[in-house]
Amino acid sequence: MGEVRNMPAQFLLNLFIAFLWTTLQDEDELRLTTFFSGFIVGIFIIFLMHRFFGTQFYLKRLFSVIKLVFIFISELAQSSLLISKQILNPRWDLKPGIFTYKTELKGDWEITTLAMLLTLTPGSVVMEVNPEGNMFYIHAMDIEQSKADVLRSITKFEKAIMEVTR
Repeated sequence: MGEVRNMPAQFLLNLFIAFLWTTLQDEDELRLTTFFSGFIVGIFIIFLMHRFFGTQFYLKRLFSVIKLVFIFISELAQSSLLISKQILNPRWDLKPGIFTYKTELKGDWEITTLAMLLTLTPGSVVMEVNPEGNMFYIHAMDIEQSKADVLRSITKFEKAIMEVTR
């Protein structure tokens, strides 16, 4: 938990370096480009010094969040195409079903994030999470065809969520 609290400290230190950089430039007026260049210098300094803080570099978490968003958008597009093909298929031989999935994620934030990402992805709905928080009951629109796709999505989501939170 100390690592999570230290991320804002790194950002505030970066802002301080940027303000210090702007002040030391001795310009007649405050320029955004000078502040931005100081912010870039601060990122470089903090990157070199972050191991002395005992935490990971604070921008790594931001990149992990962006990566998670792109993974979700990719999975959303792929599952939307699959569901569209199934709906537009003249033969309706869908076999809906429920399956369970045991997750490695821990904590309310991680479990809730995975459940919401799965529910927002077409073709699957998280019906319930067991009280321990490690087992999902998932409804798939076509259990035979889409279970493997849902499991692949879950694996990608879990890995990305762990990169963000740990």
